[in-house]
Amino acid sequence: MNLSFENKVALVTGAGSGIGLATAKAFAEAGASVALAGQHEESVRAAAKDLVAAGHKALAIRCDVADERQVAAMVEQTVSTFGRLDAAFNNAGVQSPAVETADASGEEFDRVNAINLRGVWSCMKYELRQMRERGSGAIVNCSSIGGLIGIPGRATYHASKHGVIGLTKSAALEYASRDIRINAVCPGTIDTAMVADMLAKEPDAMKEIMRDQPIGRLGRPDEIAAAVLWLCSPDASFVIGHALVVDGGYTVH
Repeated sequence: MNLSFENKVALVTGAGSGIGLATAKAFAEAGASVALAGQHEESVRAAAKDLVAAGHKALAIRCDVADERQVAAMVEQTVSTFGRLDAAFNNAGVQSPAVETADASGEEFDRVNAINLRGVWSCMKYELRQMRERGSGAIVNCSSIGGLIGIPGRATYHASKHGVIGLTKSAALEYASRDIRINAVCPGTIDTAMVADMLAKEPDAMKEIMRDQPIGRLGRPDEIAAAVLWLCSPDASFVIGHALVVDGGYTVH
């Protein structure tokens, strides 16, 4: 497998922890210069500092992906620092508390979709402008098993993640003939701070997850990172507009 990213530049959003941090580390260890973007500046700065100390090229950028101007500046800073953009993982996202649709608030729906859906759209928009100019690139958007199935109480979150897959498929068709590949990854329940917070608020949820998880455990952030790097690599050169499920068998039922 050719998972070398020597002389390549990768951008990862939501890179301060969890899946984003694991993916940023994986890109760096594979030789890429990496821009780590996140809303919490301290987290991405600490992560980038660790990567630089380990001999990698890394840049920390504070970015709220719900703000299109910040997204434009993030991509511009990445390119002005490293000279190009070859791969992007649009990972930043938030969870939403479990609530019946009739009891959900419009404010919560707008908050979740501003980050999970519009944020991905904004990131793609400015990443694609750079890649279109260069004539090559690979983008992976982070959806979820929630982009493929329904679960009671999760309508707001699932609406945003279904939307990510729709964005991915349509944009993939626009750029497939221009050597720019766009795909999505659909993680199952992964051992991250966001999931830990959800489970702390909903203690019965873990029992339900384990009951339906054929592999019998939560996923690891590095397992998602491995899928993202493959999708961005030359080994996935014929993979276009695909939503790759990495869920320990959860959606096989």
